[in-house]
Amino acid sequence: MRRKITVIFLIWFCFLLQSTVFQWIAFNDIVPNLLIVLTAAFGFMRGEKEGLVIGFFCGLICDIFFGDMIGFHALVMMYIGYLNGKFSGGFYPEDIKLPLALIIVSDLSYSTACYICLFLLRGRLDFPYYFMNVILPEAVYTTIVTLLLYPLILFINVRLENREKRGAQKFG
Repeated sequence: MRRKITVIFLIWFCFLLQSTVFQWIAFNDIVPNLLIVLTAAFGFMRGEKEGLVIGFFCGLICDIFFGDMIGFHALVMMYIGYLNGKFSGGFYPEDIKLPLALIIVSDLSYSTACYICLFLLRGRLDFPYYFMNVILPEAVYTTIVTLLLYPLILFINVRLENREKRGAQKFG
């Protein structure tokens, strides 16, 4: 129960940061995608199922507040969380290279999927412009913020796992 409450708080906190505070420090109207960081991080820390569920709720909150239709962002984020969960076997808390690489690939994939489904299919065919002015700057900004946010997410996850292990030992 504590994990669920903590994850709900983290999703809400990252959403609020992304939609309020980071709007003030946006570079050329580009903000980091904190929900991608959260989805990818929990995906490879906790596995496919948790990545899928967290991705769904992160995407759903984006759909509700910013989307034109409900479900698109939830579906894309679900896939991202699930695919990051495939790498949970190679997760080592002290190594930041794999999480950083996966978050970069996740952000690029998310932005490309959004471009294809939301712009390309509507006749906006200038992908090089969109890539250089939106996708790539967002990925760089998200990567920089990941270096600050990921240790916090890792710390919270380790604390939750330690608490769950202690609870299991009491009842085991």
